[in-house]
Amino acid sequence: MRRNVKIVLLLSCAWMFVCVYYYHTSRDSKNENRALRLKESALGLSSGSSGYAEPDGTAMAMSSELLPVPTPDPRVTWNYFDEQGYVSRGGLRAGEDPYARNKFNQEASDGLPSNRDIPDTRSAMCRLKQWRRDLPPTSVIITFHNEARSTLLRTVVSVLNRSPEHLIKEIILVDDFSDHPEDGEELSRIHKVRVIRNEKREGLMRSRVRGADAATASVLTFLDSHCECNADWLEPLLERVAEDPSRVVCPVIDVISMDTFQYIGASADLRGGFDWSLVFKWEYLSQLERQSRQKDPTQAIRTPMIAGGLFVINKEYFERLGKYDTQMDVWGGENLEISFRVWQCGGSLEIIPCSRVGHVFRKRHPYSFPGGSGNVFARNTRRAAEVWMDDYKHFYYNAVPLARNIPYGNIQDRLELKRKLGCKPFSWYLKNVYPELVIPTSEGGPGGALKQGSTCLDSMGHLLDGNVGLYPCHDTGGNQEWSLTKDGLIKHHDLCLTLPMYAKGTTLLMQICDGSENQKWRHLEGGLIRHSRIPVCMDSRFHAQRGITAEKCDSSAESQRWHLYNHGH
Repeated sequence: MRRNVKIVLLLSCAWMFVCVYYYHTSRDSKNENRALRLKESALGLSSGSSGYAEPDGTAMAMSSELLPVPTPDPRVTWNYFDEQGYVSRGGLRAGEDPYARNKFNQEASDGLPSNRDIPDTRSAMCRLKQWRRDLPPTSVIITFHNEARSTLLRTVVSVLNRSPEHLIKEIILVDDFSDHPEDGEELSRIHKVRVIRNEKREGLMRSRVRGADAATASVLTFLDSHCECNADWLEPLLERVAEDPSRVVCPVIDVISMDTFQYIGASADLRGGFDWSLVFKWEYLSQLERQSRQKDPTQAIRTPMIAGGLFVINKEYFERLGKYDTQMDVWGGENLEISFRVWQCGGSLEIIPCSRVGHVFRKRHPYSFPGGSGNVFARNTRRAAEVWMDDYKHFYYNAVPLARNIPYGNIQDRLELKRKLGCKPFSWYLKNVYPELVIPTSEGGPGGALKQGSTCLDSMGHLLDGNVGLYPCHDTGGNQEWSLTKDGLIKHHDLCLTLPMYAKGTTLLMQICDGSENQKWRHLEGGLIRHSRIPVCMDSRFHAQRGITAEKCDSSAESQRWHLYNHGH
């Protein structure tokens, strides 16, 4: 027993000796190495080295053969961004009208999280579809001017949250000289977000070109600053462009209510079109096309016109095609111009039903237009018409005579681009892309706005089976363009004002023109518009609640007096 105790004591002493020896040897070696490095630094022996510091603050020299310590990225992923602080710093003041700044309900937007759940509005077949794995990444370009912080952030977050990470190369925010630079600057803390700020107000077209020039991906995705991308929105768009770089593709644009911010799915049976006043409109596909799509609702839809706010395009193709017309100002007409240019110069436009992006649609613009919105839109539209529509531009001037008086600047560089690209004439576009656009004839009857005081009969943006209302006259056609034909129809493009029931108090609807008796009216002396079959007249007294209705004719009622106003007089 005593022998065992001695052995244990001897082993313990030996272990302690080893520990003491190792401690002294290690300390001496460290001091020698430190002294050697200090000596080398003092003598300049490491002339190609880069400096660093020991934890105790002693300056050291690092050999140039060693890699420098990487600087940590100070940015955060979107889910670690201080959303509440960012939104609250741009929030409403006490008692402030929530519609005043943005012409939508900012209070409703500010109360929603940036990554809120939204309904998947795609068809079931889209959800089952598999997309290519070798798709190219994209640069997402979002321009904004005084955008509400909550909607801008929600746009950015929806891109990052609902896109495969490897397909988003970057998000480029182009701040078009907003009143508060920090609206964009603070978002640059989010990983993959870059912010470019204009030194003066440039407008949508020049801002988008600046963003495109800065982009590093081979594919560009343009979005408005008040959008929400839906599930798997990006892959269907990138796949179509990857298959054919001359395709310009758009998602189906769902509706985000400007009042409640409810996300509402839009019909996938729509395409973009326009009338001779060159105002964009949504129109239903033909019955034959709708029947064909029932077999495969995932197939792409050819569209004569894009809305312009949301689309994907190959960057090299965008540059070769001439980017945007940067002589256009602020907003408006750019979608018309780029749509004509794509189709007439060898490309194509498509709406991809399996891609869904929500958009806040407003009734008015929240920002000012130098010279007035009507003049800016007319100037931009004239530039598009003069370059791309050939002799058909006269139908535009007949529809909007006031546009003739708006200067449109020099277009020689755009005409030269058209010649260089070998683009087709507008007659080819009408024949092959948009044969449904009816060329006006003398049989069409007088056209213009149906006025009551300072308000006009307005389609309110509604389509088939929609009602109509009153809205302040803007004298630019569009939703307020109507024609009274010789056979008694009141036409708005290819829709006619219809009395669906032969009864007093019935709300009038827009339906496909078929020349039936319930679509025929007579414009009487004194301004009344009487139905041809029963003694009721168009009446606006209930327009705010039910739209325009058919009421007992009363020549003394101001709500039944309509004046057909030609825009040129």
